[in-house]
Amino acid sequence: MPGPTAIRDYDQLYRQFRWDIPARYNIGVDCCDKWAAQDANRLAILHVHPDGREDKITFGWLRDTSNRLANALRAQGVGRGDRVAIFLPQAPEVAAAHVAIYKLGAVALPIAILFGPDALCYRLQNSGAKALLTNAQGLGKLAQVRDQTPDLTCVLSIDGKSKDLADGAEGFHDLLQRASSDFVAIDTGADDPAMMIYTSGTTGQPKGALHGHRVLLGHLPGAELPHYPFPQDGDRFWTPADWAWAGGLLDALLPSLHHGVPVVARRFEKFDPDEAFALMAQAEVRNAFIPPTALRMMRAAQNPRGRYDFKLRSIGSGGEQLGQEALEWGQSAFGITINEFYGQTECNLVIGSCAELGLLKVGSMGKPVPGHVVAVIGPDGEPLKAGEVGQIAVQRPDPVMFLQYWGKPEATRDKFIGDWMTTGDQGVMDEDGYFTFVGRDDDVITSSGFRIGPGEIEDCLIRHPAVALAAAVGKPDPLRTEIVKAFIVLKKDYAPSEELAAEIQGFVKTRLSGHEYPREVAFIDDMPMTTTGKVIRRLLREKA
Repeated sequence: MPGPTAIRDYDQLYRQFRWDIPARYNIGVDCCDKWAAQDANRLAILHVHPDGREDKITFGWLRDTSNRLANALRAQGVGRGDRVAIFLPQAPEVAAAHVAIYKLGAVALPIAILFGPDALCYRLQNSGAKALLTNAQGLGKLAQVRDQTPDLTCVLSIDGKSKDLADGAEGFHDLLQRASSDFVAIDTGADDPAMMIYTSGTTGQPKGALHGHRVLLGHLPGAELPHYPFPQDGDRFWTPADWAWAGGLLDALLPSLHHGVPVVARRFEKFDPDEAFALMAQAEVRNAFIPPTALRMMRAAQNPRGRYDFKLRSIGSGGEQLGQEALEWGQSAFGITINEFYGQTECNLVIGSCAELGLLKVGSMGKPVPGHVVAVIGPDGEPLKAGEVGQIAVQRPDPVMFLQYWGKPEATRDKFIGDWMTTGDQGVMDEDGYFTFVGRDDDVITSSGFRIGPGEIEDCLIRHPAVALAAAVGKPDPLRTEIVKAFIVLKKDYAPSEELAAEIQGFVKTRLSGHEYPREVAFIDDMPMTTTGKVIRRLLREKA
């Protein structure tokens, strides 16, 4: 999209936009090597430690470290098309790992560090990951399932080798010291696989959405629109979203590096509103992607503009509905309008708002981002008229769209009606072309910006010795949009109690993640089911 001398009219911008996707393209070269060649000392990442210390990571460091890692992985037998898992919180090593994997022609598999051993194991098994980059915390989780991941032949820890936690784990930095900093990137095509991000569905386990190298170029218009025009001199980007999620990785980290904009890295053990404001002031953050739940939590900070000297010029938010109250608070707290956007892991950032362009309507997600064709369609795949409720869909071909679900050709086919990729979300478009989210036609739970599939939670719940049947649904919540509520039928030798409910909650929390465990547990005598054995979630949601 245009730079600081940008077009200031949305309709003109949308009409004039044309994709320029080269046949040969590599994300790693684009996000790192091109900048390092111009100025190796250019700032790429400002790593802020919890104690306030700062590490200034240059594009030169990013190039040399990624080259060393690419050589080290190649020496370990990792090659083109192999999946390499990244199980780490925000840190410079994460960016270096992504760049290295792309230059190697392998496939990056980001996994959120908050996941427990069961969730980690499933993703490693399903993807057939050959290598894993993690830390001591991750090694502790891996150790519990290491014997179930036979494809995993290379494990590297940024905290150093630790024989006690996981046999065969090598020290990341020690190994890189012995590797060459010279590496010629593999010549990849725009459609060649580059990354795979697991997305939750309504039934069964999560699916791996496989993306080509073009996915970054496809994200750029949507990543730039909330911060339009982007980039500008002095821009510096931060997000509290984990870089393992599509939002943190493709809405913030990679688009910023593509433009040579420094990214702030800061790990929060638990999100703290005052620490977030203090970080934005200390790190001189100019641009931010802050999910709605984090924004709601930041409302607890007293007089932020009076206490913290932050100088934000743009904020984007997405992942769940922002709402009028949060929008109005944001205007007061930050002095700028928060721009909302919409998408999903399979096809992200396709609808957006931009106050700079006058593209803003309270309660709406915005209009189609330039370059994307979006509509509300009926069951027959035909676009509906303005005001009619239907499914939000995106027309192919589209460079931001996923290649396929990993190992699931039928699920991939079912995602489309003709040339329309269905989102599973119900919406409506008004007479002015603004899209409004109505609800989901699947059972995905949206909590704190995460899309959570009940299948994975239920699979974990029934592993508890007291549980006979289990179902998970979303219960409306003013802070998190929804919380996970579990309905459980106990085995005959067990009786309902608060102690048992707490035990079951802890069981899921330690095995999956802190955002997936049921914050409420209800014991029921019978599970409502169809004649074919499917849980009638609608009835459970009515009870929630």
